[in-house]
Amino acid sequence: MEAEGVRFRTHANCIQLHKSERGIKVSLDCEHGEPEVEASHVLLATGRRPNTDDLNLQAAGVQMDAHGFVVTDEHLRTASPTVWAMGDCNGRGAFTHTSWNDYEIVADNLLDGGTRSAADRIPAYALFSDPPLAHIGMTETEVRQSGKPALIGKRPMSRVGRAVEKGESAGFMKVMVDAESRRILGATILGVGGDEAIHCLLTCMYSRQTYDLVARSVHIHPTVSELLPTMLQELKPLA
Repeated sequence: MEAEGVRFRTHANCIQLHKSERGIKVSLDCEHGEPEVEASHVLLATGRRPNTDDLNLQAAGVQMDAHGFVVTDEHLRTASPTVWAMGDCNGRGAFTHTSWNDYEIVADNLLDGGTRSAADRIPAYALFSDPPLAHIGMTETEVRQSGKPALIGKRPMSRVGRAVEKGESAGFMKVMVDAESRRILGATILGVGGDEAIHCLLTCMYSRQTYDLVARSVHIHPTVSELLPTMLQELKPLA
């Protein structure tokens, strides 16, 4: 294993990788939790910085934040009225889909006199692992921290017929709903087809409809998305 004895320094902690009977052992200097975890594989996400430091943006009146991202307003204008920033460099989502949406916003506002805004964008991403992990909107932790009265629905993929048929029943579906407005706050699907099925909920959020729109809809059988209405019909208060 190439990672044997490798040390990684983070802002506050040191991570060490070693061989173990199960494959690999991760040792972490931490204040809470177990200091060692054994596993067969390790996914190490170190983050990245935009390569804006050698562009001399200050000379053009363009501001950057402490991490090197170009500072923009919600319409993607920089501090210089003739410069716009889109894509990874503006720190508004390092994804192909957010970068393409940035282009659409800039093109509409710059060329067609529009008023499109990145502030209208709902966070959405997928990790194409096996099974895939898809998420939209707020996380459960963010909902709890917001203090909003909320409802939550959960369903294991082992109770999704299509997943069982395919022999890929690992994972779960989860959705959080504002108890007062009845609008979807966020959702996560870890499971086969979840990266596609979650768009049903995302479209409902963009249309500013209540969750009843999906809960009362009829989806095609047998699909992963057909269990989204069922999950929304079984919401419980977020304790």
